[in-house]
Amino acid sequence: MFTKLGTIIVQRHRQVLVLSIVGLIVAGLLGGSVFSRLSTGGFEDPSTESVAARELLESEFDTGAPNVVFLVSADDSVDSPDVAADGQAFTDELAARGDLANVASYWSLGGAPPLRSIDGDKALVLARIPGAPDTNPDWDETVQALSSTYVGSRGAVDVEMGGVAEIFERIGTTIEGDLARAEAIAIPVTLVLLIGVFGGVVAALLPVAVGIMAILGAFFVLYLVTGVTDVSIFSINLVTALGLGLAIDYSLFIVSRFREELAKGLNVDAAVIRTVETAGRTVAFSAFTVAVSLAALLVFPLYFLRSFAYAGVGVLLVAMIAALVTLPAILTELGEKVNALQVFGRGRSNEPTQGEGFWHRVANFVMARPLPIATVVIVFLLALGLPFLNVQWGNADHRALPDGDPAREVSEVIRTDFQTNESAAFPVVVRGPIDDSTITAHAIVLSELDDVVRVDSAIGRFADGALVAPVDPSIAGMQSANAAWFNVVPGVETISPEAEALIRATRSLPTSFDEVLVGGQTAESLDSKEAIFSRVPLAAALIGGSTFVLLFLMFGSLLVPAKAIVLNLLSLTATFGAMVWVFQQGNGAGLLDFTATGLTDVTTPILMFCIAFGLSMDYEVFLLSRIKEEYDRTGDNDAAVATGLEQTGRIVTAAAVLLAVTFIAFGTSQITFIKLFGLGLATAVLMDATIVRATLVPALMKLAGSANWWAPAPLQAIHERFGISEAGPEAIEPDPTEDELIKLFDEVRDLANRDEGLLTSKAAAN
Repeated sequence: MFTKLGTIIVQRHRQVLVLSIVGLIVAGLLGGSVFSRLSTGGFEDPSTESVAARELLESEFDTGAPNVVFLVSADDSVDSPDVAADGQAFTDELAARGDLANVASYWSLGGAPPLRSIDGDKALVLARIPGAPDTNPDWDETVQALSSTYVGSRGAVDVEMGGVAEIFERIGTTIEGDLARAEAIAIPVTLVLLIGVFGGVVAALLPVAVGIMAILGAFFVLYLVTGVTDVSIFSINLVTALGLGLAIDYSLFIVSRFREELAKGLNVDAAVIRTVETAGRTVAFSAFTVAVSLAALLVFPLYFLRSFAYAGVGVLLVAMIAALVTLPAILTELGEKVNALQVFGRGRSNEPTQGEGFWHRVANFVMARPLPIATVVIVFLLALGLPFLNVQWGNADHRALPDGDPAREVSEVIRTDFQTNESAAFPVVVRGPIDDSTITAHAIVLSELDDVVRVDSAIGRFADGALVAPVDPSIAGMQSANAAWFNVVPGVETISPEAEALIRATRSLPTSFDEVLVGGQTAESLDSKEAIFSRVPLAAALIGGSTFVLLFLMFGSLLVPAKAIVLNLLSLTATFGAMVWVFQQGNGAGLLDFTATGLTDVTTPILMFCIAFGLSMDYEVFLLSRIKEEYDRTGDNDAAVATGLEQTGRIVTAAAVLLAVTFIAFGTSQITFIKLFGLGLATAVLMDATIVRATLVPALMKLAGSANWWAPAPLQAIHERFGISEAGPEAIEPDPTEDELIKLFDEVRDLANRDEGLLTSKAAAN
């Protein structure tokens, strides 16, 4: 199949290039508008209790937890006539908007003490944007309009905006800027490194060009996906990082193999065909293994995670097609000019060593002492992974934003300058039987819970098990004929283990109601974690099982796939341990410029696992394919391992470094979980491509010997019937041209004349 593909590309390379250019233009025009179709939501499971509580609160009472908070500051007391007048006017202006609900403030509630700061120079205005980012199509526009319209000086007061809606809007906006900066860093650095790898400018530009094609093509794929389902804006980070990185990886292998075949003496057409049927086959297979890992994200109910599957699989397919079709067409057109504009001579990537290279020596060194080296490396990786045993899961909050961000500062001021955190209040919604006695009884037990400051109900306000304030107009509507709700004000940080313990305690209270639903930001975070972890075994089984089957089909072995999966898990264990040590425990927080919260974002390691597992398998396939090619040719396991590592070690390491550059560029993000995402993946890629590939792979393959390629007879028959062989037939030379036939005829004639002369001389001598 790949021989035919290579032949077709060679014969029609100019048509392929024209179609590629047209496709790139279309993808750029349509895909460029995808940003306006993406959402900042997707962090919750629609089937959970917290979502049901929010929906019931909206449908039954037309209310909900405030997601917009305005901090109003004054030079004088918030009770002074000028400040009160401006504060009330601001409240009335917000209440008149059609896109806000439940607007209330210190002044509109008659001087409610919880909405006044301890010093008396600040007050709060609370409001709610109805729905959620994934159900309200005007959500993002509303948040942006509120910030641009009201933030600033307004008469005697200054207004700042915070709350959940503004925090995530600021996170999205900051990420967009970080994305542009990351690209500005990654692309030129990558180009310089590629020049160093290839030794020339022309060859170095090819992977960058394929990377740009992959990114624009993936944007177009996401544009199509947004027409049928919600897609998270955060998936754009994966498109850029993975698109650029994998396109460069695949192009690196394709271009390197092409130059290698040219160096062996093949003509351009034959070199392209041979490249497609060997390196091209490996690229295609590697892309499918990475895609399988990313596709496992589809099992999770949060569309935030599913979005990364759409984005990742989309960018993989585009990168694979560009590397397998467009790039060989470019190489056919360029021919020997691929080595033009040399900077460091001819470059080393197309000149394979002959048993004396650095990676050959490394492989032989390891295979001479496989057991002690494997033991030391495994112990080292497990030691790095130990901090992961202390992981504490959480979700992003205002502390994910950088210091000095206005939305983060509002949250910090509310936490330190106010007696209670009204914006962190969570609802408890109940249904039947509803009367004063049942409401009072439940309000009392709620207020007696640890870390509860106050409970508001239709009967009044409760604290420490007692009624502390009678009902007032602000809480009079908290009861209907069949339902009621309680507003619980906590005394702990919204995203924290203490807050989660409070939610669990609230849900476990005995009650006479038919149904009790607990909502709010903490409950949503807790429910999301449970929804994620309930699907982790299924996702892991899909990744492990499908990867094992794919590797078996390629190599016809049982041990090789099992070993590859175990090594990937070892590498990821070390990576996750390091990430907990840094980002959860705060070691290096000052150097990396982030705020440690004592928690690890629950979605980021899931993403990292799926992506890093796929990328690790990507490098495993590249290495094993060359080892298997040599083993099939020689039957010598040790020589095959050494030669395979020699042939791929430099390229795999270069590919890992180039991909790590992209991820490290994302590690410069000001958003903590994006920083974790970038630096974590860079660590995983570099550790896997160096420590694991250079030590554990040759050590374990040496210990296994010929068993590396063993499979029982029934499975061997399956592999012979359905498997995919990497080596393939040697490339068929294209039909010779007339000039080549004449040259060949002349050479044969000269050789015949020479032999005839030698025979005549010998006969005369005899």
